[in-house]
Amino acid sequence: MLIGLTNPPQPQPQLPHVQPPMIYVYERQEWEYRVVVRDVAEKELLSERELNELGTTGWELVGVIAPSGKAHFYFKRLTK
Repeated sequence: MLIGLTNPPQPQPQLPHVQPPMIYVYERQEWEYRVVVRDVAEKELLSERELNELGTTGWELVGVIAPSGKAHFYFKRLTK
């Protein structure tokens, strides 16, 4: 006789494993790149207005590095 257990736990049914769908992209994408270099000591870095202008023409900022006092802004966009 079990004391304190009126309803013993029942095994849970196993749910089927569902594999997420695979998506294959067959069309080739070609990228165009642009680098804007600014001297941190002499020039203002890219302003919000400049970044928005680049964005409206399809450029996406993908990285920034600033070695030795120069900021390098890396952009990419799909070629048309």
